[in-house]
Amino acid sequence: MDIEKYIILSDAQLVVLALDGDAMAFETLVQRYREGIHALFLHRTGGNKEDSNDLVQESILKIYINLQKYNPQFSFGQWAYTIARNTFIDYVRRRREELSIDQLGNACPSHTPSFDESADQHLINEQHNVQLERCMAALPEKYRTMVEMRFMRELSYEEIALQLELPIGTVKTQIHRARERLCKLLAENRVES
Repeated sequence: MDIEKYIILSDAQLVVLALDGDAMAFETLVQRYREGIHALFLHRTGGNKEDSNDLVQESILKIYINLQKYNPQFSFGQWAYTIARNTFIDYVRRRREELSIDQLGNACPSHTPSFDESADQHLINEQHNVQLERCMAALPEKYRTMVEMRFMRELSYEEIALQLELPIGTVKTQIHRARERLCKLLAENRVES
């Protein structure tokens, strides 16, 4: 299909094509929202381009990983921005964990990213965290270790391979399987809730 034909398709049509493995459909979909998400991150990080670019890439990866969970009854843009917002919240938490208590006390308020998190949103986030912990506990230990190392400690494939003394191909395969298993557990858990 020519690029011009992708441009006229709706978000929902592009999602269907992307789920069928059409990379150009996914790229077209992402291009519609990349600039807005980047602007959001630039604003919230106080203009930090490097962090903003990293956050955009992380958000796009999460959109791709979770694309099968998108419900076409809702706006794709709102769904994508929700993922971006949650990515930013995770970024803020990581930054706070990296700073010592003294650094937190001396942090300049103008450089502290701000976001409005209602009590309802906080409760929803806490419920998601509990659900994630429950699903993580249900993973086989080798998969749980892989997920923790890659996505929580943010180690590279090479670092994981060195620490676990495994070939890098094995690490990539196991992380892929672990992520699939975790996504399946999360989806099943969401249905049961």
